Amino acid sequence: MSLKRCSRVAMAGWLVGSLVFTLPEYSEARHMAVNPELETRVDTNHRLNTGSSTRTVERGSQSLEARIDAILHPAVEKAESSIPVHQTVSAYDDSIMGTALASQEQCVNYLLSVNPRPDISVSPQELVSYYYEEGAREGIRPDVAFAQALKETGFFRYGGTVTPDQNNYCGLGTTSSNVKGAYFSSAKLGVRAQIQHLLAYASTRQPSEQVVDPRYGLVRNTYGSRTLNSWTDLNGRWAVPGYTYGQSIMSMFREMLSR
Repeated sequence: MSLKRCSRVAMAGWLVGSLVFTLPEYSEARHMAVNPELETRVDTNHRLNTGSSTRTVERGSQSLEARIDAILHPAVEKAESSIPVHQTVSAYDDSIMGTALASQEQCVNYLLSVNPRPDISVSPQELVSYYYEEGAREGIRPDVAFAQALKETGFFRYGGTVTPDQNNYCGLGTTSSNVKGAYFSSAKLGVRAQIQHLLAYASTRQPSEQVVDPRYGLVRNTYGSRTLNSWTDLNGRWAVPGYTYGQSIMSMFREMLSR
């Protein structure tokens, strides 16, 4: 074997060895560096330490990383988080849409202070978390929506037309004492339907998730391009006659803030 051929073989061996050691090190860095800035430092040091061969490895790793990221973070999640919502800053702001002022803990504490044994299919903490999840997705204030559920269900004591097995927390479809209204297969879907029904009044935008509110289309077809902005605008609409419907919800919400 010629000296030149030996040199080429040795060089090839060196490159393979570099790749073998570089790939695991890069993979470990990606898993360990949860801080984006730390990830950048790892990538920079890697380039400095291993030279041009690392750039090839990085391109392949980034391609794999992009595929993994697409699986873990679907595009719908990014679309949900991009919905512009005004920041709620006052307890006397009665807008239907906005951000939460009360914490999830305050919601739970308020419920349990009035009814320590709510008749619901999940824990109070889990139910409240659904309001915050679904409300944030659609831009509906989750804490006030939960106060609405407390009003509609009598703090989850029921006793009226709607029964606990319906997972219907806002009287959807209950148009008289003889009509029980909508049934939902889970607490989460019941909350989603309520949030979607509020969105139907407050916005012309389609819900981010598949529509489960059986009366969503009815509201949208009735209002067209018109929307309602405040909880007091629901007076005589969500509840009839409901002269102080929105005011009572806001009063309960402000009481919740003191817990």
